[in-house]
Amino acid sequence: MKRVCEKVVQSHDGKVSICIDTLNKDEILKYILQDERHKKIWTFIAEIILGRYQNREVYDKEEINSKCRHVTAMKFFKGQENDRIYCKEVRGIEGVMIVVAAVLHKRKKSTGLSQREITIIETVGGYDYEIQ
Repeated sequence: MKRVCEKVVQSHDGKVSICIDTLNKDEILKYILQDERHKKIWTFIAEIILGRYQNREVYDKEEINSKCRHVTAMKFFKGQENDRIYCKEVRGIEGVMIVVAAVLHKRKKSTGLSQREITIIETVGGYDYEIQ
């Protein structure tokens, strides 16, 4: 399914960008901007991604099967609310890595993946993005 996303932030060297799915943009931005606590964790996760660091506690792959290749999750407040923003990693022009924040999933209830989460992850895996 062809979807559109908008660039939100880019690394200093221009090799990594974070975008947001335009259909879910309002919901995702409302979640991120709702208070200082959410803004702070968003900034932390964005710095991890843009700096190409690894921190599986806050950002990790969700490649559970072949339908969801290149799907990742931004993990907000593990052990508390346990919210997720499921993302799709794509390559742009000249090899730029683009992380598209695609779907917000609030209150993940278990340590494993429920059928609902598997469905969301597989759906995000099927998205094909056009960057605006």
